[in-house]
Amino acid sequence: MKKELDWDHLRIFLASVRTGSFRKAAEKLAVNHGTVHRAISALETDLGTRLFDRTSSGLQLTQPGETLVGPAEEMEAQANAITRKLTGLDLVPSGAIRLSLPPAFSHGLLSDMLLEFAKHYPEITVQAISTNRVSDLLRLEADISLRVATNVDEDVFGRKLIRFVQAVYASPDYLERHGNLMENGGEGAHWITWSDNHDWIAQSPFPKARVRHVLPEVSMQIEAASKGLGLIKVPAFAGDADPRILRVPSTPVLPGYNVWLLYHGDLRRVARVRAFVDFTTAYFERNKGLFTR
Repeated sequence: MKKELDWDHLRIFLASVRTGSFRKAAEKLAVNHGTVHRAISALETDLGTRLFDRTSSGLQLTQPGETLVGPAEEMEAQANAITRKLTGLDLVPSGAIRLSLPPAFSHGLLSDMLLEFAKHYPEITVQAISTNRVSDLLRLEADISLRVATNVDEDVFGRKLIRFVQAVYASPDYLERHGNLMENGGEGAHWITWSDNHDWIAQSPFPKARVRHVLPEVSMQIEAASKGLGLIKVPAFAGDADPRILRVPSTPVLPGYNVWLLYHGDLRRVARVRAFVDFTTAYFERNKGLFTR
């Protein structure tokens, strides 16, 4: 067995474990499929043992593979800690920031915010990761995360920026075709929802409206509503940003969620991270009317 293992091979090994396939590991790491195969083969040769069984349902760890996971994760934690601490020596607000945020924030809000940010910090590049999945800041999947949540329990630094409201929207044409929505509780109208959980409809302004489509992303819902396909309940900051849809008249705003700005503590001294955190905090404060009415 080789005495010194290649960390890059171990990094690819962990990605394969977490994704369950070499193809998905390659996509996650932004490398080609052959690179992953060669790394795993080299690691198995160095260790003198097979780490995975290839099955029809994906990769299955062998006993030696299971044993390797723990030490590999310890090495990963050390490598990430070194990266964070060295990055923390940065003093100039320049370079790239990886920002993780929900797709709903990309509908108008992100571009408006970046336009202003770029004027103040032209040397900082923002690389957005649009996802509803929670990015792992400890593993450096992102430098900063804008996240919608009631509370945050992770060991990260965070600021609660705002609690946004939601509203009901439809296209002008749809409202004209269903002019008596408020009088009949939405009977004859249709909801476009985001999941199979429809319990909230009974407490909505239109409990008699039926579900016609389930579209998981806010941008999909807004696009469908703009074509006259039905009613949507979305964050007000996203719905108000699209001129093709209107708030349904006489409907109240509805409770939303907290928006958090999160980052790892080791990055708090990095000039570009500090600049983005301070700017974003001030931006939300200046524009809180977009989120709260």
